This record gives sequence, C-alpha cells and structure tokens, in this order.
Amino acid sequence: LPHVSWHSLSRAQSKMQNDKGEVVDLYLPRKCSATNRIINAKDHASVQINFAKVDPVTGKAIPNEFVTYAICGIVRQQGESDDSVNRLAERDGLIHKVF
Repeated sequence: LPHVSWHSLSRAQSKMQNDKGEVVDLYLPRKCSATNRIINAKDHASVQINFAKVDPVTGKAIPNEFVTYAICGIVRQQGESDDSVNRLAERDGLIHKVF
C-alpha cells in the first residue's frame, strides 16, 4: 500500500491524498443493485453477494470471475431481496426465467 497522508487546504476541501498528490478515499459507498440507492455506511442490514461464473464444460467455478450484487437493508426489510436477486440474475443471464 502506498503511504497516505492528510493534505488539508481548508476544512471543506480536506481530502485524503497519497504521496503523488492523487486523491484516495478510504470509503467508497456502494449502490443497491435493485433500487440504485446509495447504501449508507450505517446500513448494517445490507448484504453483498458474489455469484461465481461457471465453466459450462467442467461445471466448476472460474477463479476470480463473479457477478456481484449489493442489496440494501430496506429491500431486505420489505422481503423483496429474493425477487430482486432473481430479476438481476435473469437480466445478467445467470438464470433462466424462474417464475
């Protein structure tokens, strides 16, 4: 990891920068794959699921190849996460129509 130091011009403009002066953020917010909402850092009910891509010949997972879905807590609270994951997986060609 490169050395990272705080560089502050003003309180409103302070950003994390590395030695080269490039801005590096330690926290990158995720977006819900189902609703496109930004998932807040305090949303402890949110989940991120990786579905492995499978080699059709061998039937084994292909290393380091997967599709990632992030589901926010409100979708899970409403009981819509299973439908959302099915819809997203169908859209991406991972599964065929399941209902």
